[in-house]
Amino acid sequence: MSPAPHLPVVDISAMLGDHTSTSEVARTAESIDAACRDIGFFAITGHGVRHDLQDRLEAASHSFFRRPESAKAELSMANAGAAWRGWFPVGGELTSGLPDCKEGIYFGEEHPIDHPRVLSAT
Repeated sequence: MSPAPHLPVVDISAMLGDHTSTSEVARTAESIDAACRDIGFFAITGHGVRHDLQDRLEAASHSFFRRPESAKAELSMANAGAAWRGWFPVGGELTSGLPDCKEGIYFGEEHPIDHPRVLSAT
């Protein structure tokens, strides 16, 4: 049996700074690209999210996913309209045409149709 691959850890602080050079951002992007291609996922540091907020988010996540499926379904993606937001059950998403063995929930900031970020994407 081969050893498990190590988990890549990428410091993204260069992508968040006001005084970051283009080359620093490019190096960070290359590290993310390599982690995604070689391992499939990675951990990040340098994001600036406080540990107490991370702990609260983890507790809220555990609380949500322990709920009965009927309760989670109240936040179903099917109820979200055009936005790609909400909960999906195990098998609710496909990868290469096959159901994924995970459940999840998508969050995101909602903007009106005339918001600059929405307009820039059209």
